[in-house]
Amino acid sequence: MTKRILIVDDSASIRQVVALTLKSAGFEVIEACDGVDALKKIKGQRVHLMISDVNMPNMDGLTFLKEVKLLPEHRFTPVIMLTTESADDKKAQGQAAGAKAWMVKPFQPAQMLAAVSKLAPL
Repeated sequence: MTKRILIVDDSASIRQVVALTLKSAGFEVIEACDGVDALKKIKGQRVHLMISDVNMPNMDGLTFLKEVKLLPEHRFTPVIMLTTESADDKKAQGQAAGAKAWMVKPFQPAQMLAAVSKLAPL
């Protein structure tokens, strides 16, 4: 069974790089431009992993993380925060909200795939 991963980032180029990395490893990808868009796109869908930016318009990544963890069907879905934020307080907020990993941009594709394979092995 192909694993489905949601990518949430307001940067189209970041979404494209992450999507290419994941698709080349055999994952199915859903893309969203912010938290509001992401919540619409996962409604009624099985998602095995989510990768979200922190700083986005409309709904930031930490708010999205809190909202998605309130949904029974996604409460246990692992979330990786992929962001330019490296401050310990932001990481602590992410961890408290339920993030399983924190990756700082720019990222190496091998690093991304290693984290993904631990949380959503094919």
